[in-house]
Amino acid sequence: MVQKRLKVEREEGLLEFLLAELPQMSRKKVKNLLAYSQVIVEGKVVKQFNHPLQIGQVVEITKAQKVEADYRFQGVKIIHEDDAIIVINKAAGVLSMSGKNPNEPTAYRQLSDYVKSTNPNSRIFIVHRLDRDTSGVMVFAKTEEVKTKLQSNWQKSVKERTYTALVEGIISREKGQLKSWLTESKTLKVYSSQHNNGGKLAITNYEKIQGNRQFTLLKVNLETGRKNQIRVHMQDLGHSIVGDKKYGATDNPMKRLGLHATSLVFEHPVTGKIMSFNIDAPADFFKLSSN
Repeated sequence: MVQKRLKVEREEGLLEFLLAELPQMSRKKVKNLLAYSQVIVEGKVVKQFNHPLQIGQVVEITKAQKVEADYRFQGVKIIHEDDAIIVINKAAGVLSMSGKNPNEPTAYRQLSDYVKSTNPNSRIFIVHRLDRDTSGVMVFAKTEEVKTKLQSNWQKSVKERTYTALVEGIISREKGQLKSWLTESKTLKVYSSQHNNGGKLAITNYEKIQGNRQFTLLKVNLETGRKNQIRVHMQDLGHSIVGDKKYGATDNPMKRLGLHATSLVFEHPVTGKIMSFNIDAPADFFKLSSN
C-alpha cells in the first residue's frame, strides 16, 4: 500500500531527496525505508542510497512488506544486509553453492531467489565457502564488483576469522599453532606436508576452551584460508573433528561435522567500516565436551 507519493523537482541522489522530503524522519529511519524495500521509483523497488533521480520522476513510499521474514529460507538466516553484502548464518547440511542436484536449496540459490523477489535483475555472488556440514557465518556479495574487491583483498580485509571445533580425544596443551603445505588430490581430498612441496601454506592457531575424556572444544583462528584447512590440521594434530570421517574421525554423535564458523571481522568493501559478526556454536558442542 502506497503511503506517500513524491515528485522529483531537481536531479539528486535518492537518499538526499528522501531526507529533504521527509524532514520528520531521522536519517536512520530513512535508510531503513530503503533497506526494507519501501521505496519505489517509477514502479521499481530501489535500495541504493545514491540512485540518481531525474526531474519529473515519482518516488513512492510503501508500508514495510517484511520480505525477508515472509521468505521461506531453509537452513539460512540473514543477519545483515545492505547495498553491497548479505551476511548469513548457514546451518549444517546446507551447501554453500550449487551442487549436482539443480533443485537443491543451496545457500546461493535461496539468496538469489530472495533478492530477485524484489528486483528480477538482482544477483548474488559467492565470496567464500563453508563445507556442507559446517555451520556459521558466511558473506555474499550483491555485485560482481564487490565480490572481486573482497576476494582480491581477502587476507588484508579480513581482520579475524574464528571457528569453534569439537575434536576427538583429550588435548592437554592449552594452545598451539599448526603449519603445513596443503595439496588437493584428484579425488578432492586435501593432504598435508610439513615440507614445502609446492602446495599452499596453511597456518592454524588453536586454543582450548574445555574438554573431557572423549572430546575437546577448541577456538580456532585462521591465518590463511585454505580448503579443508582446519579439518586437515586437526587430523595432523591427532584429534580429528567429530563426525569428519574423511579426515580420520571415528565417531559422529551429532550426525554432523563438529565445526562452526563463529565469527568474521572484516572491512566493508564500500564504506571501509569494520564489520563484526558473531554466532555462537550449537549447544551440543559444549554439552559433549563438558566435564
